[in-house]
Amino acid sequence: MRNGADRESDKSLLRQQFREERRVRFMDESWLHILGSKEFQSVTTVASYHSYGDEPSTADINAELIKRGVRLLLPRLLPDKDLEWVTWNGDENSLAAHGNTFEPHGFAMTDFDSIDCVIVPALRIDRAGNRLGQGGGSYDRALAKINGWKIALVHHGELTSEPFPVEAHDQKVDAAATPDLIARFARL
Repeated sequence: MRNGADRESDKSLLRQQFREERRVRFMDESWLHILGSKEFQSVTTVASYHSYGDEPSTADINAELIKRGVRLLLPRLLPDKDLEWVTWNGDENSLAAHGNTFEPHGFAMTDFDSIDCVIVPALRIDRAGNRLGQGGGSYDRALAKINGWKIALVHHGELTSEPFPVEAHDQKVDAAATPDLIARFARL
């Protein structure tokens, strides 16, 4: 049986491979179709992210949610690498650069039960709903606190039938979206 350090090493190698594949194959596409899904029909609060680089773009999704009057939350990274969620009104000038990401100013919300849906980035998703992220564990810790529907955005070819090494802290998502489809995962 492989220990936690071996699984993390395996995941690190996968992340490196998947980042390179994404860099080579990147296409700027839209995931706006997810807002037509039943899970988004009566939302009042959605946690999303401000995409950068070759991540699946959230620009049109975030703009449309704000246009619909939905309270949009973006993550802000804390010194301990946890995430907190801050309301964002869509004003790019209100974001502060933090490494490769842009984070909102303002007070963090604490009512995690009010979050109806969470849109999360991922490098890959397997058929069980396991998300391979960037490796910091920030999203896993944040998702563990939220009961809302969780959907990860991935590019074409990044939804895979190959299982990933999983650790006890890893949080599954309820669905994954490519630019063309939404795959929902059964909870056992």
